[in-house]
Order: sequence, then structure tokens, then C-alpha cells
Amino acid sequence: MKIHEYQAKQILAKYGVPVPRGSVAYSVDEATQVADDLASEICVVKAQIHAGGRGKGGGVKVSKGKTAIRESAETILGMQLVTHQTGPQGQKVKQLLVEEGMDIRKELYCSVLVDRGRQCVVLLASTEGGMDIEEVAEKTPEKILKIFVDPGIGLRPYQASELAFGLKIDEINPKLIRPAVAVFMSLYETFMQEDCSLLEINPLVLTGDGRVIALDAKLSFDDNAMYRHKDNLALRDKDEEDPLEVEASEADLNYIKLDGSIGCMVNGAGLAMGTMDIIKSYGGDPANFLDVGGAANQENVEKAFRLITKDPNVKCILINIFGGIVRCDMVAAGVIAAFKNVNLQIPVVVRLEGTNSEEAHQLVNESGLTDSLLMADGIRDAAEKAVAAAS
Repeated sequence: MKIHEYQAKQILAKYGVPVPRGSVAYSVDEATQVADDLASEICVVKAQIHAGGRGKGGGVKVSKGKTAIRESAETILGMQLVTHQTGPQGQKVKQLLVEEGMDIRKELYCSVLVDRGRQCVVLLASTEGGMDIEEVAEKTPEKILKIFVDPGIGLRPYQASELAFGLKIDEINPKLIRPAVAVFMSLYETFMQEDCSLLEINPLVLTGDGRVIALDAKLSFDDNAMYRHKDNLALRDKDEEDPLEVEASEADLNYIKLDGSIGCMVNGAGLAMGTMDIIKSYGGDPANFLDVGGAANQENVEKAFRLITKDPNVKCILINIFGGIVRCDMVAAGVIAAFKNVNLQIPVVVRLEGTNSEEAHQLVNESGLTDSLLMADGIRDAAEKAVAAAS
């Protein structure tokens, strides 16, 4: 789950991470009032959407004076902000973050995330703050520092010091080593205590008046741990999410919308990934990732059907179920009932293998829906039939 920058900074501040003074605003008048309260000659007006690259898209403006601040707020609020992460459709800006201006001496990059290969948390840092870290990794990978943290021990102060010296903070201002170390320790604590999947500060700035400030902040949470953080769950902004993905989450379905024409309904995330891969290998394009889970039944199969068919790009649905705990005949019965209840008007290719698969095939053959429900003999046959049907 993602949250807005201003929400991320509120959480970081709880753990002692220094952030600029500022507040969220939902109107131009509120934005100017926040600027007045800050009593800062220079303010930064920032669009609040769940996407990076806001500055390049015109969603961040440094403004001097009340008139300029109002003009910036009027320009950004309500705009359809297009960045490299929103896609060409962009995202409408409904709220702003107005902050005090900073005397920036140096911009750094810092993030905390999980290294699944090493099975530990890793701190990434770079002297190239303010840039896309992907671009830094591609062009100058030697400028990315990594600190791997043993999950049984946690981040040690000497590791945070190693990071601070590696960023050459002492060459800019030796007195900033200690506060930088404190910031790195607090970022790690935030990541662990809040069950984050990503924490990114870009840029982390060193100021002319001798401070280390998280100028920008991005937090994402592990959805599987949200039951431990009801307060964070309340920060969810459904307006920033795809409507179909919101509907899927409310129905306990794992769904991600894609751009293709073949809707996918699969039990198991790994099988779903493999299904999308083989669709691509046969020249098709998956319209979604959808995992109905290991306990597929008539109810969630019908919900999945309704969800997939709300995407107007879908020309065919491929159901790929491998019955282990789940019985294929039960899934087949659910598919037949859901097909009739949803009144599907597009072909559906069905691959059912595993427990009671023969009974499942018999149910489909006796359903009277064989013109629309196309049984497949194996995953390759299913992918070939789905691509042909979608064409």
C-alpha cells in the first residue's frame, strides 16, 4: 500500500527523522494560509499523487512571495499531472503539500528495502540525490553504496557511520556526520516498526545551516502486515488506485490491471506469472494478473469473472487452475454457474488439471456451454486457444 508524501513525513517525524515544516492543503486558499503560517519567504508547492517524477511533470514549484505561492497552487491543484509513473493518462491532483524553502548545500539519496536474494534489509545510498536511482545504477553504479543488515541484529551505529563517511558528508561538513548517522538509524527503525516494503528519501539534503533533512519521502507498506497497523490502513487513498484493483482488494482477490486483451484467472501467484508468460510466448497480451487463491470456489470465481469483464479491452478469458487442495470439479461447477450468472458474451478457455480433473471436464461437456467454454488439454493448448479466440 502506498501513501502520500505528507503522510510519509508525518510517520518519519514520529521516529525522529527531520522533515521540513509544512502542511497539506486542499484548496488554493488553504495553500496560501499554510504559507502565511510558515512565515517563510520561499515556499515549495508540491502535488500529492502516488507517483514519482512530479517535478519533471510540473507538479513541484519553488515560489517566492504570497502572489507566486498562490499562482503555483492555482496551477498545480486540479491539474492532470503526467509523469513517467502515471502513464499518458496522468493523475488528477486533489491535494498539495506546502513546505518551507530550504538552503540546500548537497542532495543525497537514501532508501531502505528488502533484498530477497540475501534475505535481509539493505540500505542504499548515493551522492547523486535528486536523480532517478535507476539512472544512477545504469550509468554510474559505483556511486551506489549498500549496507546489508542482519535481521537478527539490526542496523548497528558503525554501519550507519560507514554509510555517512561513504557519502563523504565529512568533506562537506564534519559536524553533520553524527546527525546523518542518527537519520539512517531512524530510517531503519521506521522501516522495521511500520512493516514497510519500501522507504525512499530522494533527496536527503544537507543544508547551509547545518541540518540533515528528508526533503522528499516515499513509503510503501507490506499489505500482509497491515492488520498490525490499522492507523496506517486509514491513510489509504483509493482515488489514487485503479478502480478495478480497489474492487479486487475488497473482494480478497489479487488483481493487477494490464494492457492486453486476454483476461487471466489463475489459482496461485507463481502459476499466474507462468500463465502470463506463456500467453506472451504465443503472441498474446495478458489483460491482468489475477490470483483467486488456493481456495477457489463459486463465489470468488464469479467475482473474478465480473472483475475481468469490466475491462473493455478483454476479448477472451483464460482460466488456468491446477487442483491440489482445491478440487477441479468444484471449480468447474463454479465456472459454469458464474458464466451463466454474469451472462458472459466472450469466449472462455479453461484448463483444469489435478484433483478430480476428469469429473471437471465431464461437468463442462454436459453444461451445454461448449461453444463458449473451450476446454484445453494442457497449458500450451490453453494459451494457443486463448490467443486465437482473442484475435
